[in-house]
Amino acid sequence: METWDLIIIGAGAAGLTAGIYGARSGLKTLILEKQLPGGATIESPWIENYPGFLSIHGQELIDKMVAHATKFGAKINQLEPVVALELRGEKKTIKTSRTTYEAAAVIITTGTHHRELGVPGEKEFSGRGVSYCALCDGAFFKGKTVMVVGGGNSAATSAQILANLASNVKLVHRRDQLRAEEIILEDLRQRKVEFLWNTEVKEIKGDNVVKSVTVVNNKTGEIKEVEVNGVFVQIGETPNSEFAKNAGVNVDKEGYIIVDSMQRTNIPGVYAAGDVTIHPIKQIGTAVGQAIVAATDAFGYIRRPYYYKGKP
Repeated sequence: METWDLIIIGAGAAGLTAGIYGARSGLKTLILEKQLPGGATIESPWIENYPGFLSIHGQELIDKMVAHATKFGAKINQLEPVVALELRGEKKTIKTSRTTYEAAAVIITTGTHHRELGVPGEKEFSGRGVSYCALCDGAFFKGKTVMVVGGGNSAATSAQILANLASNVKLVHRRDQLRAEEIILEDLRQRKVEFLWNTEVKEIKGDNVVKSVTVVNNKTGEIKEVEVNGVFVQIGETPNSEFAKNAGVNVDKEGYIIVDSMQRTNIPGVYAAGDVTIHPIKQIGTAVGQAIVAATDAFGYIRRPYYYKGKP
């Protein structure tokens, strides 16, 4: 069994930041990631609201964070999912697909995953016309007709990405206006994205690939079939917290991990930061800030300096 001071679960913006602060403070720090580092950040083609960068590609920002964390000595194990946790004791046990680790403190930064529509045809055509990432899959639909489903910044940003590739972009939302930032909305209008207001998806149809979508107007009841080659679902996220909940970490009714002002969970020595927590603002900047707080308090928990006011 490998022993570490601090283990961070998740290598998105929050996890990498926690790794920077943990390793820089002198803690033996390990970051575990079930995929490749980046999380939701790498789905952003351009980030223009992160302080210090007028504009930066999501992957580039993550690459800088990875280099920063490893420079200070944090180890990043990618493609190593966590399968079980034992957090109640003084030493925390983390079992992964490869081995078992022990740590004095744990920070959970596992983010969220895309919510599904739950309509007929969605699962059947996943990867064959149905996608949850415009940046990842947009190039497959160059010159084609696509539909984006959702009403927030993620949906609007996906429509922006696709407008550079597809011949026609339709944005479907169940209400009569989007929740996205005005600067993004104005860009969509200029790109002549077609808006289908008060509209909901009822079924996704096709043969080997997506061919059409059945939609209904929730005001008039009108049902129609819209021919499209791809459907990009952007209707929100679900927190990746089930494994933490099973280990006794408290979550709210939606599954987000409950933390206090120091990012502490209900279990001493266990912290959470980023999109997986109850913090209402899901942004890279807020994830970074929470991770700094969590890693700093974790250092106090582990090393017990004179100023530490945490739980015994």
